[in-house]
Amino acid sequence: MYLLTKILVSAVIIGIVTEIARRFPTYGGVIAALPLVSLLSIIWLYVQGESSESLSKFVLGVLWGFPATAVLLLMVYLSLKQSINLYASIFIGISGWLVFLFIQQNLVDFLRINLFK
Repeated sequence: MYLLTKILVSAVIIGIVTEIARRFPTYGGVIAALPLVSLLSIIWLYVQGESSESLSKFVLGVLWGFPATAVLLLMVYLSLKQSINLYASIFIGISGWLVFLFIQQNLVDFLRINLFK
């Protein structure tokens, strides 16, 4: 029952956001840019009894993924502006996201090794 409640509440929120975006694209985009999934996840984890340490690690992971997500959204935006098919645009964005995460991790590893010898 709890899983069903999480799914229903999350689906209703996504449905409301998409309806707002359909009528008011800019406002819908701003609302969609809110970290709704992250906040819902934090709330659901908290309700399930996760520790503050676990929640903190989750939030750090979200922060870690934020720059790559910005790259994904930028690539989808630019692809759509060039009239590339939506699914191809999403594929391009996800590919850019993966490449950015790989570069980000390697850069951090490189800096950690060279700066903290």
